[in-house]
Amino acid sequence: MQGADALLPAPWPIPAQDEAQPPLSDTTLLDERDEWLAFSCALPAREEGQTLWESMVAFEGMHCAACAVTLEQLMARVPGVVRVEVSAAAQRGRVVWDEARTRPSRWMQALSGSGYRALPVHDVGAGARRQEDSRRMLWRLGVAAVCMMQVMMYAVPGYIAGPEVIGANTEQLLRWAQWVLSLPVMLFSCRPFFASAWRDLRGRRIGMDMPVALGMLITFVVSSLGTFEPEGPFGHQVYFDSLTMFVFFLLAGRWLELRLRDRSAGALEALMHRLPEGVERRDANGRWQHVAVRRLRVDDVVRVLPGAAFPADGTLLSGGTTVDEALLTGESRPLARGAGEAVIAGSHNLSALVEMRVQAVGGETRYARIVGLMEQAASSKPDLARLADRLAKPFLIAVLLVAALAAAWWWPTDPARALMVAVAVLVVTCPCALSLATPAAMLASAGALARRGVLVRQLQAIEALAGVDTVVFDKTGTLTSDAFVLTGVRLRDGVTRQEAFALAASLARHSLHPVSRAIVAAAAGQGAAAQALDVREVAGQGVAASVSLNGTQRHCRLGSSAFCDAPRDAQADATQGPVSHLADDAGWLAGFQFEEDLRPDASSTVSALRAQGLGVQLLSGDRAASALRIGALAGVDQAVGDCSPDGKLARVRALERQGRRVAMVGDGLNDGPVLAAAQVSFAFGRAVPLAQARSDFVVLGARLMAIAGARAQALRTMSVVRQNLAWALAYNVAALPLAVAGYMPAWAAGLGMAASSLLVVANALRLNRGEAPENT
Repeated sequence: MQGADALLPAPWPIPAQDEAQPPLSDTTLLDERDEWLAFSCALPAREEGQTLWESMVAFEGMHCAACAVTLEQLMARVPGVVRVEVSAAAQRGRVVWDEARTRPSRWMQALSGSGYRALPVHDVGAGARRQEDSRRMLWRLGVAAVCMMQVMMYAVPGYIAGPEVIGANTEQLLRWAQWVLSLPVMLFSCRPFFASAWRDLRGRRIGMDMPVALGMLITFVVSSLGTFEPEGPFGHQVYFDSLTMFVFFLLAGRWLELRLRDRSAGALEALMHRLPEGVERRDANGRWQHVAVRRLRVDDVVRVLPGAAFPADGTLLSGGTTVDEALLTGESRPLARGAGEAVIAGSHNLSALVEMRVQAVGGETRYARIVGLMEQAASSKPDLARLADRLAKPFLIAVLLVAALAAAWWWPTDPARALMVAVAVLVVTCPCALSLATPAAMLASAGALARRGVLVRQLQAIEALAGVDTVVFDKTGTLTSDAFVLTGVRLRDGVTRQEAFALAASLARHSLHPVSRAIVAAAAGQGAAAQALDVREVAGQGVAASVSLNGTQRHCRLGSSAFCDAPRDAQADATQGPVSHLADDAGWLAGFQFEEDLRPDASSTVSALRAQGLGVQLLSGDRAASALRIGALAGVDQAVGDCSPDGKLARVRALERQGRRVAMVGDGLNDGPVLAAAQVSFAFGRAVPLAQARSDFVVLGARLMAIAGARAQALRTMSVVRQNLAWALAYNVAALPLAVAGYMPAWAAGLGMAASSLLVVANALRLNRGEAPENT
């Protein structure tokens, strides 16, 4: 009997908002274990002598997919770094490293001089630095805008009237005015592009800012030569208006793109900043003191004011209130909580002052584990995004070659136009939109699902979910509700009801299976107590232990009929619901009959999945009759009982051999192998850690309808991805011939490049606006 009550796996410790992080200038402070635990978790070693850690980090200085590739290459060169994965859309990464060979400061300092900076993902100064970067970009954009308008004012006379009207001296004066006004744009507004390109040149790399910076420099040089030498080969026309205009468009597009990306990842940011900075704690003298959340310890008593967030997991001691757990459990309605009931860190106290006793803090809270799962999703890369990253560098090399060939073609006719054609090619074909097409959509979708109570552990799973054609459900605790009601007890001759319950409860307390919890609940108040020693749990079968009762000790087993050698007549009632059997050294001792019902939304969920064209099946370790009964109530296509963990795995693999693409939904320890084997898997938030560790999605609440909603969201996501890819490819295919033929000026190329990236990100943002399905 396996459980469905444990919290989420692989905790990511979340420091309190006021906890100081080591200064970036001294990253060696992060080499202390207590420091790296704030943004890292341990992984199983692949070989003897390894101690692997997985660290979640954020990056500053990133602008494009080529930046992500560069970061991965730089950090992967550090001895001891096992794997690096950087998401350009989220500007976050995951670094797996061996403690025996390296430390965080070493792979962080590998970025020194590259223009990038790695930060602990929960660094408290990151928000302030992002705001400062945003203000600086707005200043650059403002300078570009003002200068662009002034340059256009001086350029218009040359378009309206020729030199014969305005005079050669006046025309030259207007050119000098444009040149002077272009200097702030080149020296201040264009600085990010030039700095990034220079870093790439020093590192012998090619980034997406390289063609843009080259285009800006060529345009300015050609126009300057035309200004300084009006009679020279470049003197017949200057392009300061085009230069300032496409700089403005590029900066505006980059600023808006960053704003849109921040909005698409809003669910993650909202979760990460839900803990309060401080809380009132009762001291030994009974007085209330305001302390930092990081100073809380288990068994502390704290007071939480209305409107504040609960700082830790705990139990209410006094008072009653309503709480908002929407971002943590998917439950959108306020929930009533009274004395003795549990509250979770990050949820909000809505209506009254309450006191609570702390039961879990820091990385042990449900909140920390949820944020950890979201961090994993934000830093992961879909296969399509990896392909775009791999193609970015050769694509940029091809762009440079095409620009050079176009310039060579036009040079004999018109050197000035040849260089401006090269500029248009360099700018218009930047593959930013193509690189953002997939990760932007999937990150937005992951944020939308998180608000509905479904956490995505790997972004790639969204694509896989869209392609499934069969959904397979576990029964107990998945299609059926967690709670069972005892309907009957059968006893061996000479055994009292009190004795049977005492023995069964002593074993059931060591299992998290819903039937075990029902036995413990039913045994409450029976008056007898037994103690179990040397407890051993057999996956999918039951629990065995030596049990001491009334001074005598015997070996007992609690679980399935086969595990307890139950006689045939004791198994007769299994057609109506699950039966848990109890046996001792003398054989079968008792049978406990339970009634199980469907979850309230099970039938509607199955109907919704079938309406999406999916086949729905049920696999259960319970008896076939019970599985058939539940399957009929739920309306599944096929229900199969008496399935061991290996049997479930074999059936799913058989479906895959038939060409089916399977999504598995389970919540127990015995579902671990089949969850790992299926193309896509779901585990409920109350599932045991192993089930969640093997799953692609974690459903935080108890609503099965979230699975149908996740599938519908996955279909929408892949539709948006296809739209983005089609647009990005069509834009490049259409724009390149126009640029080579000389029909696209530099300002239009800049506008097209910025607009293509904005369109891709804005289209992805539509996925973030979906409403959560109603709770049932």
